Amino acid sequence: MKEFWSKRAKALTPYVPGEQPRERKFIKLNTNENPYPPSQTAVAAIREAAGESLRLYPDPECTSLREALAATFDLKPGQVFVGNGSDEVLALCFQAFFDAERAILFPDITYSFYPVFADLFGLSYREVPLDECFGLPLEPFLGNNGGVVIANPNAPTGRAVSLCDIRTLLEGNPQSVVVVDEAYVDFGAQSAVPLIDSYPNLVVVQTMSKSRALAGLRVGFALGNENLIAALNSVKNSFNSYTLDRLALAGAEGALRDRDYLRAITMKISSTRDWAADRLKRMGFAVSDSAANFLFVSHPAVEAKALLDGLRERGILVRWWDKPRIRDYLRITVGTDEEMEALCQALAQLVPEV
Repeated sequence: MKEFWSKRAKALTPYVPGEQPRERKFIKLNTNENPYPPSQTAVAAIREAAGESLRLYPDPECTSLREALAATFDLKPGQVFVGNGSDEVLALCFQAFFDAERAILFPDITYSFYPVFADLFGLSYREVPLDECFGLPLEPFLGNNGGVVIANPNAPTGRAVSLCDIRTLLEGNPQSVVVVDEAYVDFGAQSAVPLIDSYPNLVVVQTMSKSRALAGLRVGFALGNENLIAALNSVKNSFNSYTLDRLALAGAEGALRDRDYLRAITMKISSTRDWAADRLKRMGFAVSDSAANFLFVSHPAVEAKALLDGLRERGILVRWWDKPRIRDYLRITVGTDEEMEALCQALAQLVPEV
């Protein structure tokens, strides 16, 4: 029943987030959340901000946070944009940089919000197939397009793209904006931020949700040429000038101050990822090379859907998509050592012994 829906709303296929269970306690390895708490510096900043000032609107320019991000990434404040989670920032990028007349490009296996955004904003797009090992082929992305969007590391595969390849994309698309979605970059990929001053067509999008363990605050940001940031502000200020609340602004700024904590938990997660990948390979799984906080795995003898269901019965949630090329794979968030040990023990009950 879609009475009173617009034609565009009727035609949409919305993004489906990972399950957030309420009826029982699970080991949640399905939404790429950080298994560790946020920095205590961030928590203290949030507590301090939770006072009488909440009756006032927050700074619509997010000045203090943008200055902190600029200092963190060695940029100017005018090269920084912040928004309510990286999904909102990405949505604003689709509106600010792409036009319906020229098709944008992104991989056929990637973050499934990209086609949702394109459909929502009436943009044409082409999905470029990844190679058989889920690597990014460069040639099809060069020229003859209205823009390029890639995730680095990619989701759900975890595969990373080198800075050399990103340079090739930028130089091969001098008249188009290249958006590099770096939601998981802190876990092992090379960031494209150092290229910003050399390429006026580059936008890098990051989030506080993953490596900084602040998914509950919803803070994302874009870094790029001041001209591109001005376009994002123009779109944002056309419908909502107050995108971030006072608590989110304070917590994000506090997290940026605690660089040692960021380094410690990302190294811990990366270490857990690597031993878990090795363990799964020894159990007979194929495991894609990951530079993210998740693993992309398949087993030659057991269907992924059967593994998904079997794990759920054992109190463990992972992610599965019934889509071509990846329906034989599971995406598994890297949890604590104890959670990954429980995962491996559960999978050992579901697959044949090697």
